[in-house]
Amino acid sequence: MTQTVVTANPARSLRDIAVLMRERNVGSVVLVNGPRPVGFITDRDVALAVVADQRDPAGRASDHASTPVITAEPDMDVEEAADKMVRHGVRRLVVVEAGTLAGVVTLDDLTSRVGDRAADLSARITRPATPRAVS
Repeated sequence: MTQTVVTANPARSLRDIAVLMRERNVGSVVLVNGPRPVGFITDRDVALAVVADQRDPAGRASDHASTPVITAEPDMDVEEAADKMVRHGVRRLVVVEAGTLAGVVTLDDLTSRVGDRAADLSARITRPATPRAVS
């Protein structure tokens, strides 16, 4: 689990979030209202919103963030976290303790802990998250 998480106010613009990602060298930002996570936005979300959907980079980041936030508890075991990722088709879970952001656990975090089962775990999680090709 990564405990040092980059956060931002949901009202910040897509451009602000992109700059924050570049400055902090991260691919995702948790949008928070006080200590409570309310959205999750990735560099892919920003790129698709601005480039593919031709959205205004000055638009609110929260309009392009994943909500509700898919969460995990700090004591969740690897299999439970993996099952949750598969069910929701996500590669990251926001870790919340007593309603407060505690960290983020990623697919890479899980695969590094399961050894020889890493390839199967990655395939189970990645498959639902991969968009289908358009004919």
